[in-house]
Amino acid sequence: MALPLHHLELLSPARDADIGIQAINHGADAVYIGGPGFGARTSASNSVADIARLVQHAHRYHARIFATMNTILRDDELEQARQQAWQLYEAGVDGLIIQDMGLLEIDMPPIELHASTQCDIRTPEKARFLQDVGLSQIVLARELTVPQIAAIRAATDPERSTLEFFIHGALCVAYSGQCYISAAHTGRSANRGECNQACRLPYQVVDSAGRFVAHDKHVLSMKDNNQSENLGALVDAGIRSFKIEGRYKDMGYVKNITAHYRQLLDRLMEDRAAGIAPGHEHSALRASSSGKTTFFFQPDPNQNFNREFTDYFVNGRQETIGAFDSPKNPGRPIGWVTRVLADSVELELDEPTASLANGDGLCYYDLQQELTGMAINTAQAINAAKGLWRVVPKDPISGLKDLRKGTRINRNRDSQWLRALEKTSSERRIGVWLHLSPSADGLALTMTDEDGFSTTVSEAMDLQTAKDPALATEQTREHLSKLGATIFIADQADVTGVAGLFIPASKLNSLRRAATEALEAERLNGLQRLPRAQAIEPPVPYPEDSLSYLANVFNQAAHRFYERHGVQVIAPAYEAIEEMGEVSLMITKHCVRFSLSLCPKQAKGVVGVQGQVKAEPLQLINGKEKLTLRFDCKPCEMHVVGKMKPAIARQSRAELLAAAQAVPVTFHKSVRRS
Repeated sequence: MALPLHHLELLSPARDADIGIQAINHGADAVYIGGPGFGARTSASNSVADIARLVQHAHRYHARIFATMNTILRDDELEQARQQAWQLYEAGVDGLIIQDMGLLEIDMPPIELHASTQCDIRTPEKARFLQDVGLSQIVLARELTVPQIAAIRAATDPERSTLEFFIHGALCVAYSGQCYISAAHTGRSANRGECNQACRLPYQVVDSAGRFVAHDKHVLSMKDNNQSENLGALVDAGIRSFKIEGRYKDMGYVKNITAHYRQLLDRLMEDRAAGIAPGHEHSALRASSSGKTTFFFQPDPNQNFNREFTDYFVNGRQETIGAFDSPKNPGRPIGWVTRVLADSVELELDEPTASLANGDGLCYYDLQQELTGMAINTAQAINAAKGLWRVVPKDPISGLKDLRKGTRINRNRDSQWLRALEKTSSERRIGVWLHLSPSADGLALTMTDEDGFSTTVSEAMDLQTAKDPALATEQTREHLSKLGATIFIADQADVTGVAGLFIPASKLNSLRRAATEALEAERLNGLQRLPRAQAIEPPVPYPEDSLSYLANVFNQAAHRFYERHGVQVIAPAYEAIEEMGEVSLMITKHCVRFSLSLCPKQAKGVVGVQGQVKAEPLQLINGKEKLTLRFDCKPCEMHVVGKMKPAIARQSRAELLAAAQAVPVTFHKSVRRS
């Protein structure tokens, strides 16, 4: 069962429960968080008790909590994973995000299962298959275009599966689940949550003749994802869950980015509702959880760490997706150096109304175009009206390479803005309608919320006419509407039934407190977790009948799953240490040749160039590490080719052997049947 088609879900990340609570407070309809183990971010795990605390807060707003269990599993880990899944279910978690299909072969709880982005979902056929085997929410590949997303929606059933798409945050250059560089070079598998981010390293790029094409460039490092301008197109293509990346991110990032997209989605829904014909209001888009959020700051994605922004492939291939100069945060231009002194630097700001503060982070590009940081220890205005400032860096001036008069300065940390986020920065309230009326022995208060939940409480008392009926009526309305620190806000308070009566404030307080407690309980009782979807029987066939190591089959349960679905040849995952020769260690839609203007398609029609530019392999070199780039021009993809280091293979085999003492692991490729 999927989200209702007219519901939109803003899905925020949480490194821990406290960040998750603030994500809810800043407008998230759902939060995804790592459990005790088996999440694709090993350093972002949480106890079941902490997740239960987050669930309790989220469910007050009918927001949902998803736990990540999206690594590939060894046979000896399946039982622990099963136990963890049940613990999370009993803690109230609404869904589990998984990669390993072996989990579908074991005793899992009746909880929604979501297909992780690690499942590499790029085609309508694969999306339809995952829907048909019982996955209710499908996280599509980041590389898809709007028409490709629409094609997947057309091939799947919106009543059975919700399409989810990343709209913000760091971009992994590889198709998710299709990168093995870390496993090959360090023994730390990205598919098991331990990526060493080789894509952020600087490389020499060398052509087939040994000539340097690029020097010390981060050619596998992408800018950060930002789909702010594309939300309407994504809605029209069928996306209903809008996902923010960042389970390693801090509180300020989650508050700010959640607030930014909450405002954008709310505006989108309001604009769409304005165009609906009378009588069809039921079809209006709405948030999938309850309440409206008020912000006490101005959300701004540029204030958080970013490598500049791209909308990646959503609107087709672009040359400007890479953060090749630096994987660091370049910030935004703020001014330039007017003088360098022995222990300080004088700056002139672009905008005289701008200001600097102690703790700000500045940076600049040195003569080799490397980003150099310059954190401010103290900042002093020389002439604030003219934007002239003197700053004393935390580090010695002598260590700031190539800093000179005329150097362009960026700010990549605004300490005053960040301090504002450390305070209470939002308020989320659910609208209610209050109706106060006489009862058989006193007063009755009915409270109905925006979702239609309602409760009535009574208080015995003698009703008396007030000396000033008009004033008493207004005071009753005002006092009744003060819902204080509850999750509710009064949209309307109807006191016409008790107009002119004197009602003590203590009685109103008692009624209001009892009504809000009863309404919260009613809301929790009315909250239903979506059940696990039923797989189609008999088992639907997998789109392919042969799987290579790229399918990430790492346990016998996953092997059985694919056999049940008609796959005849099943190779073990790369992490099984059976692929010792050169293989594709990364498959990506990003093309280095294209980004460096060396693509044969770019040269087509260019006089004097056409025919001279060929998609020949390139080599990436970082120290002793060497990788080969091969270009598959028909699907417009790049393969990063290499092999596992012998020492890493020995180490990884020893670890597998130790694990196999608990549960033996033996892979047998099935024989293709004629």
